[in-house]
Amino acid sequence: MDEASAPDADPPGKTIELLDIHRIMHAIPHRYPFLMLDRMVDVVLNKSAIGVKNVSVNESFFAGHFPNHPVMPGVLIIESMAQTSAVLVVETLGPNAVGKVVYFMSIEGAKFRRPVVPGDQLRIHVTKERHRGNVWKFNGIARVDGVSVAEATFAAMIMDRVPAA
Repeated sequence: MDEASAPDADPPGKTIELLDIHRIMHAIPHRYPFLMLDRMVDVVLNKSAIGVKNVSVNESFFAGHFPNHPVMPGVLIIESMAQTSAVLVVETLGPNAVGKVVYFMSIEGAKFRRPVVPGDQLRIHVTKERHRGNVWKFNGIARVDGVSVAEATFAAMIMDRVPAA
């Protein structure tokens, strides 16, 4: 049985209009300064989602990337795609995600189109390409003001969470 069709999961295609920061933090273990999402919108279970990151001059990475010319590191834009897809997976699996964590596995075809700077609102569009067992593959496009700033194809694996010591 496909995990998304398990008895306790929400039906594929169900749309959630808004996920706030509290629900995101419930879904994934990331915390400041590595939480790269502020909210999510237009979440279509088992299909797609849009993550939103408001880029502030106060971000810790701007202290070194680059002083007097702040640019969001491309790897963190890719990380925001991974986090958006991880929340989509957890929301799709519903109660079946309890005790699980989503790990970034691979990335292909990453392209960076233009710098992301303080004041930008990054909208991270992720779409599920396929899902087999505990491996999910996604396409991601990050946009600012509707213009693509980065894109990539990436995979994630769902695994049991290691208990805290």
